[in-house]
Amino acid sequence: MAEATAVRTLAPLPIGAKGRNSVGWPGMLCLIATESALFAYLLFSYYYIAIQRGPAWLPEPHPSLALAGPNTIVLLASSVCVWWGEAGVKHGRRGQHLLGLGAAIVLGVAFLVVQGFEWKAKPFGLATSSYGSLFFTVTGFHMAHVIVGVCVLSTVFVWSVLGYFSPRHHARMTIASAYWHFVDVVWLAVFSTFYLSPYVMT
Repeated sequence: MAEATAVRTLAPLPIGAKGRNSVGWPGMLCLIATESALFAYLLFSYYYIAIQRGPAWLPEPHPSLALAGPNTIVLLASSVCVWWGEAGVKHGRRGQHLLGLGAAIVLGVAFLVVQGFEWKAKPFGLATSSYGSLFFTVTGFHMAHVIVGVCVLSTVFVWSVLGYFSPRHHARMTIASAYWHFVDVVWLAVFSTFYLSPYVMT
């Protein structure tokens, strides 16, 4: 009896809250709502000026999708990997969890690298015009969020390797996944605005 009591006493306590019971979950939702509003204001500025100035305001009537198109697929694929990795931890499949999370991190870094080449390929700069200022501000703001997301996923990956998560305790993974999916959805709005809408406006 004494030995059983000792074993129960020395057993490690669970790390983290169950599922979405963590206080970090509503905090992440508030962060997403705030950042969504900021992106909405920035994109509203683009459409407002575009309507006022007309097609002549656009330095590229038909922006090239050679880099931005595949890069969008890369980011969406990373979101699928995060979802797959989260499903792995929920069902106790550690290999799937680590593989999905690791692949998402690699794809996130790839997106940043390609976006850097996309910036260099642009025939205009930050101070060239109001369009240039908006383009680099919005895409740069999004890149900053991707960098933060990669750092968050990397931290979660390390915690996963250390065995911090289980099917019952994975709140940090769920919160990190929500942020990454948010970053991907925002990119769809940014991509549609700067790369697709000019084809409709001209």
